[in-house]
Amino acid sequence: MNQYPNSLDYYNYTNNNYNQPTFTEDVDAKKLYDPYQGFIRGNMFPNLYNGYKLNGPLNLEPKSEQEEMLIYLDALCFAAHDISLYLDIYPKDKDMIEAFANYNREANKVMEQYQKMYGPLVINSEANTVYPWAWDNKPWPWEKM
Repeated sequence: MNQYPNSLDYYNYTNNNYNQPTFTEDVDAKKLYDPYQGFIRGNMFPNLYNGYKLNGPLNLEPKSEQEEMLIYLDALCFAAHDISLYLDIYPKDKDMIEAFANYNREANKVMEQYQKMYGPLVINSEANTVYPWAWDNKPWPWEKM
């Protein structure tokens, strides 16, 4: 006799936390969360946001200009990624394609600014094309805090 429930039975009957949000209305690119609000909620789509067991999302409080810029960059990258997932399902939504392109452009611009000010974030950065390697020249972000 199998002592473990089959996975379908388990998820249908014993997992009270199982949640399947669905689109209940047409998605409008103008009704998306701004990148930061989407980032702290983990979802760019207000009609899909489910706070689960949280009283509310945790606001991030940067301690420096560097942290503030990095949070903004993270939010822009998250927004572009979340919208790209939507576009996997609805690839012809022109407004969302435009929103995706705008967030990507802004993220690339902010990443370039960040890397000029604080050093490289990614291995294929322009700052890493010369010797000595740029990531050895400055303290790591956690060494400043």
